[in-house]
Amino acid sequence: MKRVTTIALTALAPISWGSTYAVASELLPPDRPLFTGVMRALPAGLLLTALSRTLPKGWWWGRAALLGGLNIGAFFPLLFLSAYRLPGGVAAVLGSAGPLFVVGLAALLLGERARLRTVLAAVVAAFGVSMVVLTAEAGLDPVGVVAGVVSSASMGAGTVMTKRWGRPEGVGPLAMTGWQLTAGGLIIIPVAALVEGAPPALDGKAFLGYGYMMLINTGIAYWLWFRGLGRLGPTSVTLLGPLSPLTAAVIGWAALGQSLSPVQVLGMAIAFGATVAGQLAVGPVRTKPEPFSSTEGTDRNVSMDLTGGSMRR
Repeated sequence: MKRVTTIALTALAPISWGSTYAVASELLPPDRPLFTGVMRALPAGLLLTALSRTLPKGWWWGRAALLGGLNIGAFFPLLFLSAYRLPGGVAAVLGSAGPLFVVGLAALLLGERARLRTVLAAVVAAFGVSMVVLTAEAGLDPVGVVAGVVSSASMGAGTVMTKRWGRPEGVGPLAMTGWQLTAGGLIIIPVAALVEGAPPALDGKAFLGYGYMMLINTGIAYWLWFRGLGRLGPTSVTLLGPLSPLTAAVIGWAALGQSLSPVQVLGMAIAFGATVAGQLAVGPVRTKPEPFSSTEGTDRNVSMDLTGGSMRR
């Protein structure tokens, strides 16, 4: 039962990420994805780091920078480049291939045996997502395809390395999340300045959208993601990724007036079924426990304050 609860809470992260397109299209300035990446990551990272009152020590400065670069700093720009160069459906399918990278890297770096059922669940989930998001007019741009594949590989490598290194003694997941978001945001700043120029003028809708993206879509979502990673393992966590494009499709239908064909509904059922089957295929992870964190209780209390206690229910 405890594992089921952890999976359910971790699943809230990709479900939240599925709202990104709707929020960006309805509330945020157009054509500023890198600035949006900075606004998502950096304020959230600084806030979580301040709340945890913990900074990296020793080699963890470098580790935090590398993990933040893989999970945020490289992932966001490459993802946005892929989205700009490819139809949204193709980019989403490339992103749904992320679990395959994690399965391979977990076997190589963590010694986790790649089970056939797990690989099959990842492939079937990607197929289901393709039924939801691909259109007959979808084309392939080589640069966009490479960017999409590398973005998935970057997030996959960051996911596995986050599990491999664990956390330093006395440090909870809230601090680790803050370090990575801060590092990733700082990495994106020069790229955003070079590509997009000066920040845009912001109105009330933009402040509302960025507030949601920073606090819910990034701060809490990534905290849940990394918390789940520490308790479930990289393969189990990454197999929840297809919930993001599925959520985006549901929001597009429910809130943006987009239609869903019978084939898309079937694809959603296949992808969701494969996601559930993937959790059953992985099973409980038997790895060495992470170092005991004396701030774990502090992290829990702070996170409950951030969510108004809703996670306790």
